[in-house]
Amino acid sequence: MTTTRILSARTDHPPEPTGGETITLIAAPAQAGLRADRFLAEAIGSLSRSRVKALIAAGAASRDGQPLRDAAEAVRAGSTYALAIPAATPALPQPQDIPLAILFEDAHLIVLDKPAGLVVHPAPGNQDGTLVNALLAHAGEELPGIGGEKRPGIVHRLDKDTSGVMVVAKTEVAHRALSLAFAERDLDREYLALVWGLPSPPSGQIEGAIGRHPTDRKRMAVVSRGGKPALTHYATDRAWGTACALLRCRLATGRTHQIRVHLAEVGHPLVGDPVYLRRTPAAARGLPEPVRQGLLAFPRQALHAATLGFRHPVTGQPLAFTAPPPADFVLLLTLLSGNPE
Repeated sequence: MTTTRILSARTDHPPEPTGGETITLIAAPAQAGLRADRFLAEAIGSLSRSRVKALIAAGAASRDGQPLRDAAEAVRAGSTYALAIPAATPALPQPQDIPLAILFEDAHLIVLDKPAGLVVHPAPGNQDGTLVNALLAHAGEELPGIGGEKRPGIVHRLDKDTSGVMVVAKTEVAHRALSLAFAERDLDREYLALVWGLPSPPSGQIEGAIGRHPTDRKRMAVVSRGGKPALTHYATDRAWGTACALLRCRLATGRTHQIRVHLAEVGHPLVGDPVYLRRTPAAARGLPEPVRQGLLAFPRQALHAATLGFRHPVTGQPLAFTAPPPADFVLLLTLLSGNPE
């Protein structure tokens, strides 16, 4: 429950914020002209300026009842400033009742179809509402601690906006065996990727070491030094002239954003990729305007983990699972299919 506490901006020793409360301050004349983040940090006294700045960026601050967006805004004497301090999050992930599309489950593992938009495990910016939170609610006492307290049961992951088949371990034995299978690529994984343009040749492989982008640390890139070897096999499943192609991709290695980086590197970025599609592709120019706009407006990378095959970590039985692409992905294919090939 959120509470409101009104402080004097002149308080010498303000009490420690407990979280889950809103602190309100009226700026004194002597504080006019200060940066808003500095004013709030100094007036509250127990929050760092960087923490206040992050809260402002997250939309947690207001001035005279209006959102305060700019941490550098000059303070106005007599104005009322409010800062909502969120309640502290638990150190360990908590169970949350989030629906899961279970494809298979036994005493050792769970295979599921992850929807686009679902983060796999808690991380800064996504502390809850993740697949881990959902798994803890679903598996009860079986999962905690398997493979680590922050990532229980997770042996591999899909990007937030990539959909498709995943496997999760429910026992330590299964976790070790599945982790080894992924590390040694002793399994079968195939992705569907809708890309701009038509690769030439229509099937082949892309090889290039992947590491952090030299100037944008939030992105990965094919790098000449310091990266990890990466190899992606692809085959064109269907093409729409030279505008778009649906590829089937298989990974010989498993690097962060591998398919997205490799396809962008050879000039065929994924439709909708918010990170690696940097400009409107030339291949889009030949499409009818409704089709072009529909593809350019797609809000995520058009990538789907369609199949996953592996040996059961306990019985050794071969298992294979397939998930059809989600409705938004299918809609793109339908949109393209209305265009003469």
